[in-house]
Amino acid sequence: MIRILIIEDEIVIARFIEQQLKIISPCKVEIALSIEEVEQLLPEFSPQLVLCDIELNDKLDGIELIKSLKASYSFELIFITSYQTINTINRAFELAPANYIIKPLDESRLYAGVLPVIKKISANSDTKNDIAELQKQVSQSELNILKLIAKQKTTKEIADILNLSPSTIKNHRHSICRKLNLGEETNALLTWTLKNHKLLETG
Repeated sequence: MIRILIIEDEIVIARFIEQQLKIISPCKVEIALSIEEVEQLLPEFSPQLVLCDIELNDKLDGIELIKSLKASYSFELIFITSYQTINTINRAFELAPANYIIKPLDESRLYAGVLPVIKKISANSDTKNDIAELQKQVSQSELNILKLIAKQKTTKEIADILNLSPSTIKNHRHSICRKLNLGEETNALLTWTLKNHKLLETG
């Protein structure tokens, strides 16, 4: 379940955003109506996504607040604002937000602005889980061999790169096939690595 923090000083708007987020996707949502409430929530609540209003009636605006948070935390960011000046947009985009939603808010704007970001977070989370599962199944040496197979290196080339004998690499290949429940078909391991190359690049 994705963890989302809403930073919005108007409670009615914050509750509307919360309601719509829970319609879009299962999520755990916390609301901060002030910078003080943000500080109370963090770091115990670690958001994967922050929706922040730029115009906060506080000591910092949303852009300055997010800039300070990003020094310590990692999260996807969506700015919400009624300001559309070039200066504000430029300041906001220096923080590389995943999206930028203009007020007044409605269901369609929130859906279009939030859904792609939630999908991205979910995909990244799935990848991390897949990496963790792969690392449980194979050793680090075998993972290194998988990465080289994904680059279409031959057994001899892998042996030369890793300073091992070709027979050792062959044994590793058989072991990997067994652990990953791959068949005995020719190129089964190569096919698997090509299919999962993004996972191997991340792992």
